[in-house]
Amino acid sequence: MRRLARAILSFGAALLAPLAASALDCQNVVFRDNSYALCKVDMAQDDLRLFLYDKTGEPYGYFSAVNDALASDDQTLGFAMNGGMYHTDRAPVGYYVEDGKQVRGVVPNAGPGNFGLLPNGILCFGKGHAEVIETLSFLDHPRDCRFATQSGPMLVIDGQLHPKFLPDSTSYNIRNGVGTSDDGRSAVFVISNNAVTFHDFAAFFRDGLGLNNALFLEGSVSRLYAPSLDRNDLGRQLGPIVGAVVPLTAN
Repeated sequence: MRRLARAILSFGAALLAPLAASALDCQNVVFRDNSYALCKVDMAQDDLRLFLYDKTGEPYGYFSAVNDALASDDQTLGFAMNGGMYHTDRAPVGYYVEDGKQVRGVVPNAGPGNFGLLPNGILCFGKGHAEVIETLSFLDHPRDCRFATQSGPMLVIDGQLHPKFLPDSTSYNIRNGVGTSDDGRSAVFVISNNAVTFHDFAAFFRDGLGLNNALFLEGSVSRLYAPSLDRNDLGRQLGPIVGAVVPLTAN
């Protein structure tokens, strides 16, 4: 087990190193007997975006609908996953900014469900930089986000696991989330391949990947589109979708 932990930590360090131009690094790894699929985005090179509504104002809902829209510009998704919690009409629950346009403001208060399990947080990104920030910290020190999505709970806050995560929890689910490197140059998107607890999921970001800030995106509806892993998870209609865009010829 110690050798496995060292191997995963070495992989995490390599994952945060700069990537070759136009590469999208998606891999399956095992950490502490749990399996995860993860995709690393180099913020200086890769075109990371959020997608919610199409040109008619209807939610995209599916990875295929985003790809259909991108095809008109000879582009496609290099990878994508659900990008934050949403209401039954697919509108985001919390703060949401797409291509500089704010759709919903920050929700600072506690509430029902995982979103309201404070502290929650915000993924804020633009060309060259991505950051996961705890919500109240974001309000105290606002960032200029070209794209942003609020979700919760935070998984890792400044190197500490969320205080309400229990090592002996019996709550298991497929979960997905995102962590960012301290320098903001890398964002790592992760989905568990088997049901995991919040504690195990958060520990993978911190102890497996060496990321000091990470955010939970969703549980029961978690899905991944990753052609390099031969994955296109199907299911019900999504709200926000986060993904990296690549030329059609590169996929």
